[in-house]
Amino acid sequence: MAQLQTPEFWVAAGFLLLIAILAKPAWKAITTSLDDRADKIKASLDEAASLREEVQHLLADYQRKQREATREVDEMLANAQAEAERTAQEAAEALEESLKRREQLAMDKISQAEADAMQAVRNTAIDVAVAATQRILNEKLDDAAAAQLIDNAIAELPGKLH
Repeated sequence: MAQLQTPEFWVAAGFLLLIAILAKPAWKAITTSLDDRADKIKASLDEAASLREEVQHLLADYQRKQREATREVDEMLANAQAEAERTAQEAAEALEESLKRREQLAMDKISQAEADAMQAVRNTAIDVAVAATQRILNEKLDDAAAAQLIDNAIAELPGKLH
């Protein structure tokens, strides 16, 4: 559930939604355009076949146009394939980079959590040691011994400050 609250998740979701919305009309336009082009070529071929006896020179012209159209379609397909491969490569690289960033972020969070846990353990150990020392001193130290310890600490203080 924590992943649903990250900006990266929502950016990725928005991007995927945008791609999904734009893909269908773009694909429909491309296929319609190619279908129209194929229909035009077919009509040209049918007309050339019916007028073959009367207009041999037009047949050659239409055949030339057909070869050009086929070459254009082949070029368009080759370009589309190259573009699709390039886009897929870029998407894979972007995904890999995103995963590396997320992994580093997770490692940083784990390191911080470990450091916080170690600090909490240290603080607890210090609190326990201080409480135990205080309890032991309260149980075993009488007023005369406490006064003697205070006097000794005051006497040592000038030497420890320099």
